[in-house]
Amino acid sequence: MAMIQYSPAVLLLLYITAAMVGVVVAELQRFDHAVKSDGSLSFLVVGDWGRRGLYNQSNVAYQMGKVGEKMDVDFIISTGDNFYDSGLIDVDDPAFSESFSNVYTAPSLQKQWYSVLGNHDYRGNALAQLSPVLTQRDSKWFCLKSFMLHAGHTEFFFVDTTPFQDKYFTETKHTYDWRGVLPRADYIANLLKEVDIALKESNAKWKIVVGHHTMFSAGDHGNTQELVDKLLPILKENEVNLYINGHDHCLQQISSPDSKLQFLTSGGGSKAWRGNTNPWNPNEMKFYYDGQGFMTGEITYEKIQLAFYDIFGNKLHKWSVSEYVHSSS
Repeated sequence: MAMIQYSPAVLLLLYITAAMVGVVVAELQRFDHAVKSDGSLSFLVVGDWGRRGLYNQSNVAYQMGKVGEKMDVDFIISTGDNFYDSGLIDVDDPAFSESFSNVYTAPSLQKQWYSVLGNHDYRGNALAQLSPVLTQRDSKWFCLKSFMLHAGHTEFFFVDTTPFQDKYFTETKHTYDWRGVLPRADYIANLLKEVDIALKESNAKWKIVVGHHTMFSAGDHGNTQELVDKLLPILKENEVNLYINGHDHCLQQISSPDSKLQFLTSGGGSKAWRGNTNPWNPNEMKFYYDGQGFMTGEITYEKIQLAFYDIFGNKLHKWSVSEYVHSSS
């Protein structure tokens, strides 16, 4: 499957737009990705990975390559925290190659990567990850703060969740690159409006929202209350099927008790937090694994199928939905 190709002028325009997003109300930028001839779509999801191959990042990448080849994946989604500990210094930072290009080398992973920023990415030069220079260095790299992707019967809505968290604006231990985000209240209000409009205008059979931060989680970070208060009502109102995130370094599925939503965490791309698990209602908690790994997705018009894999290639959990019939194991 061909990756997105842009002229230097278009790439520069995307970079400028990404840097200035939040200044004016606008529609989410929309991109299209071709699917298979039968209309089906397959993809991988990994998050919290960029550690120069350490903490089992290379092992996760190896299994992603094997599974990706079997599935003939169309693209890969990154749920953020792409480069530890503090993002990239600039577009020439060797961490880009050492943690990305030199790690995800399998042929099946040379597909388009669609990435969002995590809180660790904001601790560095956040705009560097959005720069067309990186896409020119490695054509599979694509990262914007927020955007939407149309792929067959599915639309993905990528949301910049880091600015929602209050603590990042008050803590003194770390500094963040808030260019394009301030004034914060306007940025969040505009983003919520853009997401709501895009979801309302969507005619897709399946709607999937991707962000870095958890909505609900039994992991170390737990729930992100700001997203529960501000973003969740929009997702419910617009009948979103899946919310996919990273942030907690685990693999997880939680079912909403009052909507069709599934909350899916794929944050096991490298360093994991063994044993950091909080109690959760077993009727909602469908799966939790406090180790490294990744998630897969296969979508047709009739069905969504998801699975979670560990660093040994074991399928730990699978779940599917056909219309409103759920199945998991």
